[in-house]
Amino acid sequence: MRLFLLLITFIALFGAINAFSGVDISQGSSVGDFQCMINQGFEFAIIRGYMETGQVDPEVVNSIACAREAGVEYVDTYLFPCFNCGNPQDQGPALVNYLSGYNANYGMVWLDIESSDWSGDQSANVAFFEGLISGLQSVGAHIGVYTSASQWIPIMGGYTGGSEFPLWYANWDGVQSFDDFSAFGGWSTPAIKQYNDGGSNCGVGYDFNW
Repeated sequence: MRLFLLLITFIALFGAINAFSGVDISQGSSVGDFQCMINQGFEFAIIRGYMETGQVDPEVVNSIACAREAGVEYVDTYLFPCFNCGNPQDQGPALVNYLSGYNANYGMVWLDIESSDWSGDQSANVAFFEGLISGLQSVGAHIGVYTSASQWIPIMGGYTGGSEFPLWYANWDGVQSFDDFSAFGGWSTPAIKQYNDGGSNCGVGYDFNW
């Protein structure tokens, strides 16, 4: 369960060597769906666990279980924060405790930082982000951050406090490479790249990652 975290850390430190391909998914998925993805060469899945409405995704436990049963080697989850809910310290624990209650077998929790209902006040956004981190740390979560320069900078400004965590960044250029990456937010090296959002060959929609 923690091997993917070690691989992410290795890639972040030393670059992409024998990189893995994977998907991220925001809808319920079956064993057959994941078997189809494995047959297409995908080795990891990052499944939505918390929605921007401020609720745990009701499909997350079953999707994680299906991914594991299908043989997906590395399974993580992601948390899409609800800024307007006003309870950043509670959102991470709500997800982690829910997953723990079902003995879900996953690795990391990725914070999805992109335009939604964030404030126009960057200092308020930074405080909210730090609340999210504090909440996740309180329940022992292994944390990563999903974002891009075009999302992070308008939301967080020059804040660099997220850079102590692995970066999963988005650039839909269709290329499995980090050559396009430019430093931002304190990150100089990414761990994962979301390079395409057009996956739909296995009965569900998914994004391509590398």
